[in-house]
Amino acid sequence: MGDPYYITTAINYPNGPPHIGHAYEAIATDVIARFMRTQGRDVRFQTGTDEHGLKMAQAARAKGIEPRAFADEMSSLFRAMDERLNISYDRFIRTSEEAHHRASQAIWQAMADKGDLYLGRYEGWYSVRDEAYYDESELIAGEGDEKLSPQGTPVEWTVEESWFFKLSAYQQKLLDHYEAHPDFIRPESRRNEVVRFVEGGLSDLSVSRTSFDWGVKVPGSADHVMYVWLDALTNYITGLGYPDRTELWDRFWPADVHMIGKDVVRFHAVYWPAFLMSADVPLPRQVYGHGFLLSRGEKMSKSVGNVVDPMTLAEHFGVDQLRYFLMREVTFGQDGSYSAEAIVNRVNAELANSFGNLAQRTLSMIFKNLDGVIPAAGEADEDRQLLSRVDDAVAELTARFHDFAFSAGLEAWMGAVFACNAYVDTTAPWALKKTDPARMAEVLGTLVVAIRKLTSAVVPIIPESAGKLLETIDRGVANRLEQPVPVFPRLEMPAEEEGAAA
Repeated sequence: MGDPYYITTAINYPNGPPHIGHAYEAIATDVIARFMRTQGRDVRFQTGTDEHGLKMAQAARAKGIEPRAFADEMSSLFRAMDERLNISYDRFIRTSEEAHHRASQAIWQAMADKGDLYLGRYEGWYSVRDEAYYDESELIAGEGDEKLSPQGTPVEWTVEESWFFKLSAYQQKLLDHYEAHPDFIRPESRRNEVVRFVEGGLSDLSVSRTSFDWGVKVPGSADHVMYVWLDALTNYITGLGYPDRTELWDRFWPADVHMIGKDVVRFHAVYWPAFLMSADVPLPRQVYGHGFLLSRGEKMSKSVGNVVDPMTLAEHFGVDQLRYFLMREVTFGQDGSYSAEAIVNRVNAELANSFGNLAQRTLSMIFKNLDGVIPAAGEADEDRQLLSRVDDAVAELTARFHDFAFSAGLEAWMGAVFACNAYVDTTAPWALKKTDPARMAEVLGTLVVAIRKLTSAVVPIIPESAGKLLETIDRGVANRLEQPVPVFPRLEMPAEEEGAAA
């Protein structure tokens, strides 16, 4: 069993169906989990839904159903998205689970035992949409006299009795941790934002509500429910059995990385480590705040009407094709943009025309001209040079993937694919068939070795397609190749997008 590796997505808030942003994070985290498995790590991968809070209660009321029924319905949509997108999670957690309520109450009690919780009265600005409190100095002007959160969401003045967490007491401890562990927050731009925020001073944090009851009950204060973020963040340890010292806990905590969107970095890089310090629980090794996925350069919103269902994209373009595009097109950590024509163009140029065509041509020639028997690789200089080029590209991809630089890793991989296609053009195995059949066999054998290495390297990105191709090759090596089937058919623009693309 390899070294343990624990990775999580941010826990999804299911007050609406999943959108492409949820899919992007799930796919990226899945790529890392699958990649780490190929590196021999013993991976634990957790995702799930964060089902409490005022926003969920309001959304349920608007539909005329109980919050639990609404949570059941919406959580099932996120699970269905994960299944459709081939997300290889080990645990799908729901914060409405009894085990999670127990874990949340246990961390609360640990913080209380430390003397870090006190009862007070909250008066201040609260965004229901963000489930977040904001200081007056953080607000921005809306239309007229309207005030908005830094995220541009509406805020309302809230007054209620509340338990408070002594976040202010952890300002220096947090800054010390950031300095001692420079990779705790990545990428660097997010780290700088968090350090500036904490250096600006931390106020104590309201961590309970009395204005609604859909949440985890506060121990000893039955009329209070926990602030949804304290409850939500605890999911990362609930899934390992906290507060019990389980085998999972001993093996996988602290987490290696929490993969999250940049809009929730503060909760994960300020509040969460402070809660854990208070509860005497070791801190995760890294919080990685990836960028937003924009639709034609614009942030998605229901009012603009550009929110995209990831299931629709998977249906139109294929799951592996969508996964490849998102990891190839966007520099991970930065914002990225997508459109139907960008997906079609990228997938056709690289997967269909370059890599897919390379594999199909090579295997078809072996099936047709060598009775399906895969020959050995050649020993000529050009053969060795090609395989060396492929090995270098795979090594580069591996190094880049360790750093979550997926697009750069795939750039190196595509360079080797192009080198293989150039080798085909130079050696011209179709001509060798007539002039030097033995050399043709060496060329085709060399290409199979190259294709197999390249295919193995991208299993984390395109697991289904790469798996089929590896199975075809390996079955051919053990026996004989059957008639090969193209793995990456060319994509066409969806009919409703053609007008928009023109």
